[in-house]
Amino acid sequence: MTIAGNDEGNLTKGFAGLRVLDFSTTIAGPHCARMLADMGAEVIKIETAEGETMRTRPPLRNDCSTTFGQLNVGKKSLVLDLKSPEGVEVVRRLVAAADILVENFRPGVMRRLKLDWATLKELNPKLIYCSISGYGQTGPSAELPAYAPVIHAASGYDMAHLAYQPGRSRPDYCGIYHADVVTGTYAFGAIASALYQRNATQRGQHIDVSMLESMLTLTLSELQWSQFAVAPTSRPMFGPIQTSDGYVMVAIASEKTFQGLMKVIGRPEWVSDPRFARYIDRRNNWAHLMDGVEAWSRGVTTQQCLAALNGEGVPSSAYRTVAEALSDPQIAHRGALADVEDGGGAFKVLNLPFRMSGADVSAGKKVSTLGEHTRALLRESGLSEEQIAAFSGKPLRAARR
Repeated sequence: MTIAGNDEGNLTKGFAGLRVLDFSTTIAGPHCARMLADMGAEVIKIETAEGETMRTRPPLRNDCSTTFGQLNVGKKSLVLDLKSPEGVEVVRRLVAAADILVENFRPGVMRRLKLDWATLKELNPKLIYCSISGYGQTGPSAELPAYAPVIHAASGYDMAHLAYQPGRSRPDYCGIYHADVVTGTYAFGAIASALYQRNATQRGQHIDVSMLESMLTLTLSELQWSQFAVAPTSRPMFGPIQTSDGYVMVAIASEKTFQGLMKVIGRPEWVSDPRFARYIDRRNNWAHLMDGVEAWSRGVTTQQCLAALNGEGVPSSAYRTVAEALSDPQIAHRGALADVEDGGGAFKVLNLPFRMSGADVSAGKKVSTLGEHTRALLRESGLSEEQIAAFSGKPLRAARR
C-alpha cells in the first residue's frame, strides 16, 4: 500500500535500530509505544502471564481484541513476572541494550520493583525513561489513581465543555478518552526530543508526563480567562444547523467565510448589518445569526447545503458516524488505514496521521500473541535453555497509575 505524501522508492523507518521496553497498559502508554513501533523501533511489550487488560476488550474475534491490536500492532510480546528476582534480572539485561523505556504504573511501583529511572540509568546512562501518570511523579496528588474520565473532570475540561451547552446543568458522560490519546502523543513527542538531545550529549534522561497537564492544554481560552476576575466574553458556539434531512456543522472564523456564508443564505446585506458587521458584533448576536442561517438551511437537503457552502469556501461538514468517516475517499487516498492480522483474522487500524517524504510511517502487519517472543528474548538476554525451561511467568498485579 502506498501512503499519500511519501516519495516512492526505498523509504526507511525513522526509528529503525532503536529498542523500546514497553511496560505500559490500557491506552496512553501503549498509544505512545505504538507510534514508536510505527516509526520503526523494536518495541518489546512486557506483559503478565494473564496478558494486558486490553486483550479482553471488545470487539473480540476468537478471543482476540482488535482494540488491543489497534494499540499494540507491530510490538513483540514478552511475559515476565516482575515480582520475581528472575524477572527483574531479565529486565536489567534488556535495559542494558535498550534505548527507551515506557511505563505508566502508579508512581512508586517501578521504584519498589527496583526498575525505576534512578536504578536503571546506572546500567544504561543512555536510556530514555518515560513515565506516564495521572498527575506526575511527585507532588500531593502523585499517587492518586487516575483514568481518563477522572482526568477530564479534574482538569476542568468537562465543566468548560458544559459552559458551551445551552440549557445544560449536568456534565456530559465520558465515552471517548481524550486524555489518554493526548497524553500518549505528548509522550511520543518528548521521547523524540530526548533522542535528538541524546545525539549531542550521549546521555539519556527521565521524562515525566502528566495526564492532568496534558488535558489542560485543550482548554486554551479557558485557561487564560480563569486567571482574571472578570467573566469571559461571549464566543461563537459552533453547533449543528438543521437541514431538511439532517444536520451540518458550519464554522465561520474569518471575514471571508462570513461573507461567503451570507452569500449562500441570500443575506448579503448582513455583511454591513450592525448586528453582524464586525467579529465582536457577531459574537454578541450569534444566536440571531444562526437563526438566520437555519431559516435557509431547513429548506435544502444536507447535500445541497454542503454543495452551496463548499462552493463559497465556507468550512462545513455533515455529521458523520466513524464508519461513514472511514469510507470517505480521502481516507483511501491518504492510505490512512492499514490491514493487520491477529489470531482472529484481518482487520484495519489507523496509520499515523502524518506523512513523511523520506520515511515509512506505516503500521506493522501483525499483532503478537501473548508471550510470543518470550523464549527468543530470554535466549537473547543470555539465559540458558535450562534456565528458560524453568523460567516462571507468574503474573504481576501492579497498581494502575
